[in-house]
Amino acid sequence: MGHNHEHSHSHNHNDMKDKNLMISILLNIVITVAQVIGGLISGSLSLLSDALHNFSDVISLVVSYVASKLSKKEASEYRTFGYKRAEILAAFINASTLIIVAVILIKEAVIRFQNPQAIESNLVIFLALLAIAGNGFSVLLLKKNAENNINIKSAYIHLLTDMLASVAVFIGGMLMKYYQLFWVDSLLTFLIALYLIWMGLDLLKTSTKMLMLFTPEHIDIKELVVDVGTIKNVKLLHHVHIWNLSDDELHLEAHLDLEEDVSITEFDAVLCEIEAYLHKKYDINHVTIQPEFNKNDSKDIIVQD
Repeated sequence: MGHNHEHSHSHNHNDMKDKNLMISILLNIVITVAQVIGGLISGSLSLLSDALHNFSDVISLVVSYVASKLSKKEASEYRTFGYKRAEILAAFINASTLIIVAVILIKEAVIRFQNPQAIESNLVIFLALLAIAGNGFSVLLLKKNAENNINIKSAYIHLLTDMLASVAVFIGGMLMKYYQLFWVDSLLTFLIALYLIWMGLDLLKTSTKMLMLFTPEHIDIKELVVDVGTIKNVKLLHHVHIWNLSDDELHLEAHLDLEEDVSITEFDAVLCEIEAYLHKKYDINHVTIQPEFNKNDSKDIIVQD
């Protein structure tokens, strides 16, 4: 059996990620409270919808924070993988909440569109600017980690859409103040919601594939089997499974038919070559292989047990 672990992210990097998440959580709690109060006083639905979205941000950031903390917990005999999949689960939950929030917003916007109401626009403008500043800061904090971590990406998308929503609310506030176009409030709410659904569905799809242990899209298993077959002494790689354990851990397990009845030392040399090759070309960093010679079993690449 071959195992090849790689710890690509340092502790400092992770601590920084958690700290940035915590700052974003506190900022969003402040913004949410301010917007709820402001929305109720001013009568602005887009402000209240922005507050609802901000509240979903708080929840999504808390989920991301807890998942990030959990993913670092040590593995044990009852949890041999530790909590590494917590972050994928968090992304799935966050993507689902994005879509749910969006559907609620669309429903409210349609009702309000049919019956526009006068709105205290100065307060709307002020609070929208406050939210743009707070969310903008949070977005910048999380941007770097969002590129290579699906959990942080889900929180980042919540914040980014919220910042855009606040920009829309601000524009709406200006149009209401200077042109008395109160229906803009509903239209903006509707557009924000559509954008949320579009972003949420993509994230939901990605996290679902990971939870279902589907083969990552950048890997062609047939091509991989052919590649490994070119290595000396290898007859055939079969019974192949490839999946993401977490965002930065890609596993492969397979049976390996050998050309000759080799010693364990000789097999280890073949294994090292396979591991190095898979890591270099496919970014697979955890390889488990069952060596076989003339074993009477199915030689299909994919075997449904």
